[in-house]
Amino acid sequence: MGYLWLMSQLPPSFHDWFASKGWTVHPHQQQMLDRAEDPALLLIAPTGGGKTLAGFLPTLAQLAQTEHDGLHTLYISPLKALASDIKRNLSTPVAEMNLNIRIEDRTGDTPQSRKKRQRADPPHILLTTPEISGPPDQL
Repeated sequence: MGYLWLMSQLPPSFHDWFASKGWTVHPHQQQMLDRAEDPALLLIAPTGGGKTLAGFLPTLAQLAQTEHDGLHTLYISPLKALASDIKRNLSTPVAEMNLNIRIEDRTGDTPQSRKKRQRADPPHILLTTPEISGPPDQL
């Protein structure tokens, strides 16, 4: 059973979750699964079309089907608010499907104690923003 086959086939818990919402997998979400090994993809879908889920569906499916310790996926957001929205939009299905996937964020406001813990025990998915390490005139 190859990686690509795993990605194109959603685990039963995903199908059950979609069905519980009265949804089916959108074509663009399935295409993201089918092309998970491609080096780069451009995802275009209408507002409310499940783009966040589509973008992370290969990650979530793989983490749901295989054991994985440490960081699996790093998402760098240009905006702190966007990272927060993505965390909320991913955390809901992960919680509702009872997936053992840890999602955390890290920004310039993240306390040093959490940053230290994240280095020692990274989440599966880390959503972060570029951090400025000095005054803007020194960048």
